[in-house]
Amino acid sequence: MGCVKLVFFMLYVFLFQLVSSSSLPHLCPEDQALALLQFKNLFTVNPNAFHYCPDITGREIQSYPRTLSWNKSTSCCSWDGVHCDETTGQVIALDLRCSQLQGKFHSNSSLFQLSNLKRLDLSNNNFIGSLISPKFGEFSDLTHLDLSDSSFTGVIPSEISHLSKLHVLRIIDLNELSLGPHNFELLLKNLTQLRKLNLDSVNISSTIPSNFSSHLTTLQLSGTELHGILPERVFHLSDLEFLYLSGNPKLTVRFPTTKWNSSASLMKLYVDSVNIADRIPESFSHLTSLHELDMGYTNLSGPIPKPLWNLTNIESLFLDENHLEGPIPQLPRFEKLNDLSLGYNNLDGGLEFLSSNRSWTQLKGLDFSSNYLTGPIPSNVSGLRNLQSLHLSSNHLNGSIPFWIFSLPSLIVLDLSNNTFSGKIQEFKSKTLSTVTLKQNKLKGRIPNSLLNQKNLQLLLLSHNNISGHISSAICNLKTLILLDLGSNNLEGTIPQCVVERNEYLSHLDLSNNRLSGTINTTFSVGNILRVISLHGNKLTGKVPRSMINCKYLTLLDLGNNMLNDTFPNWLGYLSHLKILSLRSNKLHGPIKSSGNTNLFMGLQILDLSSNGFSGNLPESILGNLQAMKKIDESTRTPEYISDPYDFYYNYLTTISTKGQDYDSVRIFNSNMIINLSKNRFEGHIPSIIGDLVGLRTLNLSHNALEGHIPASLQNLSVLESLDLSSNKISGEIPQQLASLTFLEVLNLSHNHLVGCIPKGKQFDTFLNSSYQGNDGLRGFPLSKLCGGDDQVTTPAELDQEDEEEDSPMISWQGVLMGYGCGLVIGLSVIYIMWSTQYPALFSRMDLKLEHIITTRMKKHKKRY
Repeated sequence: MGCVKLVFFMLYVFLFQLVSSSSLPHLCPEDQALALLQFKNLFTVNPNAFHYCPDITGREIQSYPRTLSWNKSTSCCSWDGVHCDETTGQVIALDLRCSQLQGKFHSNSSLFQLSNLKRLDLSNNNFIGSLISPKFGEFSDLTHLDLSDSSFTGVIPSEISHLSKLHVLRIIDLNELSLGPHNFELLLKNLTQLRKLNLDSVNISSTIPSNFSSHLTTLQLSGTELHGILPERVFHLSDLEFLYLSGNPKLTVRFPTTKWNSSASLMKLYVDSVNIADRIPESFSHLTSLHELDMGYTNLSGPIPKPLWNLTNIESLFLDENHLEGPIPQLPRFEKLNDLSLGYNNLDGGLEFLSSNRSWTQLKGLDFSSNYLTGPIPSNVSGLRNLQSLHLSSNHLNGSIPFWIFSLPSLIVLDLSNNTFSGKIQEFKSKTLSTVTLKQNKLKGRIPNSLLNQKNLQLLLLSHNNISGHISSAICNLKTLILLDLGSNNLEGTIPQCVVERNEYLSHLDLSNNRLSGTINTTFSVGNILRVISLHGNKLTGKVPRSMINCKYLTLLDLGNNMLNDTFPNWLGYLSHLKILSLRSNKLHGPIKSSGNTNLFMGLQILDLSSNGFSGNLPESILGNLQAMKKIDESTRTPEYISDPYDFYYNYLTTISTKGQDYDSVRIFNSNMIINLSKNRFEGHIPSIIGDLVGLRTLNLSHNALEGHIPASLQNLSVLESLDLSSNKISGEIPQQLASLTFLEVLNLSHNHLVGCIPKGKQFDTFLNSSYQGNDGLRGFPLSKLCGGDDQVTTPAELDQEDEEEDSPMISWQGVLMGYGCGLVIGLSVIYIMWSTQYPALFSRMDLKLEHIITTRMKKHKKRY
């Protein structure tokens, strides 16, 4: 009995010790703690990087420096982001996502000493172009690996495919990483346990092999340069939930015509910007779990595919940028629909179905922009009360904007631009507006006060309407405004002084083509981010505000067609981003003085000072500074417009004069290089330094008082399309070298004092008399006065004789009459002799020759007078 008690007592003690020891946390192994500290010390913490980062579900999390809490005084198992095995104390998981780490990630990093790691997340840090080390492939127990968005570059090593236990692999970086076709195939073949694979934006440049994990629930390969045909097996993965293949235009997708094995599980399908080979099959009707479908930019044609109508659980449907046509159907079954985008198609008909459709109560985003929709917006729509975004731009819609749109309580974005809506803009009920663009309609009346009291309004575009009245100072309440475009209306009064001073985020200010008056009475504060200031076509007076020197990011400044009275604002040259400067048609005056600073106006592409009162010599120092014009844009075959992040809503526009025409409000190509100094009082010679501006497309120096010769250096302007030097006092000959300008379409040298022969060949064979009129000393094609070497040689003696004949028309007529009289007597005599001697054939030939001589003389006489 005592022995039994003793045994039970010893067993109790053993169990107690066992339980006690298992409940005590094991300390982190010293070597692993040291490895982590060494890893920490290789990086700095950048508090400005990645304030918010997406986790694996897409949810935003806030970044913070996890490694700052790491120190020797505590066990590494208690450190932020470090997780240890409860039994052994070994580090098995390291979560350093969004930890603000910055520095080089070395291939022999101490991190690779943590051989028991099962989960490793280094996403959303900055490893400054480091290569992904092959040693990542030595973590043989790893089930989760995330290296996304951490500035890795180069080739993803094939050793990653050794991680046969991986369930999750995410390596995403914007076009900085690549994975060869062989490595991609190896990776899919070996990682047979994969559940989630995300290689978005990695350059794979391969087909998708058919041998891959059957356990995949998520496959994300967007923007990876995939090509070939997508294996049908992908659609038959029974657990597939998310499939993202967007942005692979060389990838051909053929959907199975029979029911997919993934029909019940697939929730998100993104195949926008791929090549969909056939029509949408009936098998789509079985995708009962599908919540999001994006098939934009896939060349879909015909009516909206009927199989899509049966997607009763669909929440987001994007079919934009296709060739869909016909009217928009009722789509009554889409009761859970949040977002519907059918923009940029060929859909037609009206919007009557909106008034009868009451099932879209959950709809938040609606986009029918850039179609051929006609008629008014129905006024009795009641089912869209939760709408937050409405895009109907670029259609043929008309009538007044109905009251229900202004009454939407949660409206954030409203784009009705490029239609023919009329009537007034009513007061908005929503207090959450971010974007309102109603430009290019026929709206009238005043700007409603509710628009000017929005706390979150960023983009306001009301241009090209008939809006009238003053610009209320309440506009200064728009503290978050980025883009303000009120151009081409009937606004009057002065510009509120506070419009720039209080809006620190304002980037684009366009009040052009109104009736605004007064001075530009505002202070452009230090630190402003203005890119565009367009006040063209008003009645503004006074000077160019000197505070514009604070607009460090200014790209376009258009103050043309006003009544500004000032000298040339040379200080604008310090704005290094300035590309377009138009001061045309003002009352600016005086010489343009040389500053001696060679860094002024270095980025300028368009300089228009025409129709002012500038005097003195042409500004040679400024012309020599125009570095942007000293190179030819290499993208001339596929020109791009000058733009910025807001070019979807606003285009860089200005008035330009080229090829003898004025063009109002045109978009500007990056290749547009224009100098227009016409209609001023410039004098002196044309600087030969203009020949260094080899990117110049248009040069207009007309209607000045320029003298001297045309510099031969203009032959260097190899892409020049329009040259106008008319109405000056230029003398000498036209340089023969200008015949090499093969892009020259328009040439105007009229009304100068040019002499000599007009160059021959190429473009010069296409110009008309009007290009040279008013230059009495010019000769050659197309003028009637020919040069030596032409078909008819004119000697100096003949030229003198012609001059005498032109000075004395009476003598010329007397000679003609005497010739005709003598010819008549001789002719009658010849006729009598020939007729009497029976030589009619000889008579006929003589008669024809005589007629030709008389006709030729008469033509020459007409040309002279």
